[in-house]
Parts: sequence; C-alpha cells; structure tokens
Amino acid sequence: MNQPLASTGWIVLTTIVLVLALVPFDPQLSEWAQALPDEIVDFNRTITDVGTFAWMIYTSATLLLIAFVVRRASRRDTIRQRARTARNLSAYFLLTIGTASALVHGLKFLIGRARPELFADYGAYSLTPFTGDRLFESFPSGHSTAAGAFFGAFAMLKPELRPLFLILALLIGVSRVIVGAHYPSDVAAGLLLGLWVAMMVAFLFARRDWLFLLDTGGWPAPKATRPPPK
Repeated sequence: MNQPLASTGWIVLTTIVLVLALVPFDPQLSEWAQALPDEIVDFNRTITDVGTFAWMIYTSATLLLIAFVVRRASRRDTIRQRARTARNLSAYFLLTIGTASALVHGLKFLIGRARPELFADYGAYSLTPFTGDRLFESFPSGHSTAAGAFFGAFAMLKPELRPLFLILALLIGVSRVIVGAHYPSDVAAGLLLGLWVAMMVAFLFARRDWLFLLDTGGWPAPKATRPPPK
C-alpha cells in the first residue's frame, strides 16, 4: 500500500467530515466562544500568537545555519555528528512549517472566506476569493495550520508524547475561535493541513534516511525507536 497516499486520503476525509459537521454551527460556536468570561478570553489572547509562522521559520532557519556552520568548522567527529542531527532536525521543522505556510496562504487567497469580525456585513458563509485582504482569509486558519505543523512535527519525532502535542495544537486552534479571528471549521481545516504536511515531510525524510526510517508497515518512525538488531 502507498502509505503517503493512504495517509492523505484519511486526512482529507477527516477534514471534509469535520468541516461539514462544524460549518452549520460556526456562527453559534463563534459567538459562544467570544462570550466566555474575560479571564478565559484574555488567556487565549496571550497564547494565540504561539501559532504564528514567522518565529517558527526564523528560529528553525537560524538553528539550521548554526548547525551547518558548526558541522563544517568542527574537526571532532562527535560534534560533527551532533551538528548533523541538529541540522536535519532544523531542516525538518523549516521544510514542514515553510510548506504549510505556503499552502495555507494559497488556500486563503483562493477561498476568500470572510472572518467572524465581518459577520454582520457578510455572514458566516461569504466567499470572496483573490482579494488578498486578510479580512477575507479566514479559511483555513493560518495560526492553526502553523500549530498543526509545529506540534505535528514534534508528534512525529516523539510518538510517545503525541497526545500532549496534539492537545497543545488544539489549544492554539481553539484560541483562534475564542479571540474572534476564525470559525471552528477554519481551525479544524488548519490543524489537519499542518498535521498532514508534518507527516508528508516525515515520509520524505524517511526515504532519504534522515531522522526517520520506514517501519515494517511503511510508516515513518524516528530513528531513535529503531529496534536493536537481533
């Protein structure tokens, strides 16, 4: 079985089901979330910008450059090996987050859904594609996509902590609804898009024997989990 294709199929199906299930309730859920107690709204305003692409891209690019320079400059094999691992890790995050950013911004431009702040004028289901105006770039949620890609990458690297990373991604996604920036269906689509990119880049790295290997089922597993030879 072509596992990347199978993974894509399941995520696309899940996205369609979730979006169709949430869309009818988007206005009510959005209104309810924004009416939560001030303490909850303020907390979500504090954490919501964790899901921005900029700091993720700049940080991973900087770490990639540092690891590259250290590996080139060092003469010690142990340091070179650690720098190589750091380089591959940084490259994985940079490629995952950069690809997710390009995809979600392209979809936003093509779809052009009005944000919740325009609900009074446009409603919850207005589509105005190709405007390039952030007010018409609600679907999918960019912050949720960034969180899905970032924490999805961690989940691929540390399978034993996947529930924790998925909860953290969901927390950022939910914050986008509470602060009034997106509808729930925007968040669901964004989170799954980011997770899909993290998985696809892991497949790519596994085929090149970087960070991951393909297990007996054809799925990418971090090298640290490789079973010892018998």
